[in-house]
Amino acid sequence: MRLREGIEIYVESRQAEGTPWAKGAQSLRSLYHQVGDLAVDRIGVDQIVPFLDGPLTSAATWYNKYCVLRQFFTYWKVRNELYKLPLPPPRRFPIQTFVPYVYSRMELRRLLVTAAFTQQGLNAVIDARTFRTLLLFLYGTGAGLSEAVQLERNDVDFRRKRIILRTSLSHRTREIPIGSDLYDILLKYHQTHHLKKTMRDPQFFLTKNGSRIKAGTANKTFRRVRKKAGIARCDGAHYQPRMQDLRYTFAIHRLTAWFKHGADMGQMIPALSTYMGQNNLDVAERYLRLTPERFRTQLNKLSPKRGKKRWRENAALMKFLDSL
Repeated sequence: MRLREGIEIYVESRQAEGTPWAKGAQSLRSLYHQVGDLAVDRIGVDQIVPFLDGPLTSAATWYNKYCVLRQFFTYWKVRNELYKLPLPPPRRFPIQTFVPYVYSRMELRRLLVTAAFTQQGLNAVIDARTFRTLLLFLYGTGAGLSEAVQLERNDVDFRRKRIILRTSLSHRTREIPIGSDLYDILLKYHQTHHLKKTMRDPQFFLTKNGSRIKAGTANKTFRRVRKKAGIARCDGAHYQPRMQDLRYTFAIHRLTAWFKHGADMGQMIPALSTYMGQNNLDVAERYLRLTPERFRTQLNKLSPKRGKKRWRENAALMKFLDSL
């Protein structure tokens, strides 16, 4: 079997599982363009190493490409198309140094106040009310920016106080409830912005000319608002607070608020993961590491890795999670 045919068959099999697998497919096609349409069983380590060690390849990129190739060649090895994997020894997964920024409640208020006057100018693509509502939506739901800009008016059920979120990477949807405060904010925005004749798109959040908001435009607007609000990192990191960090802020503020009020964290941590659209409860580990120091010891005792079996055996909890 030739490499090109093998790649197309393998990519189709991955996509049939319900995921686009775009980055993995791109890596395999890059390999094809570099080594040519060789027979799969004729590809050797000497062809793979230059591909993995390409110019400007970071440690994380090397590792991700290696994982894609290992999955691809293993797929064809078990189907007897090659006898061994043409791969060099693996490297250790690179240490992740990126730490998301968790906004304080005072900083969130500064962002909202600053957005109110920064976005009133004639050159602003997103008006002040829309951008303020978008920020509150991200913070109030823990949704990702891509989920927010894809939100359509029909996805918001005001009668039931529930919204449908779409995840672009996996084409999955989830329905989540919203609180009364966020409900009031979204309803007012709907009443003032969705009755204009200039609307061209079905999206919930719209630019001043009635078209959908692009993620790049939202990020650019946020950087301007954040700078005007005087919010910056003071921990020596070379990256500044991002719009995506509102998702982490939502999670950390929920965990700490529940802990202060004596909630059953053994139930609330997996509920939080489910609400945020995370399939694996272990993902909550990243949020536990970002909680304030005074809560971390107690919360770590409830980490998903320690309590996963107990959670899965809790029929009432599983029923609750299914209802979200």
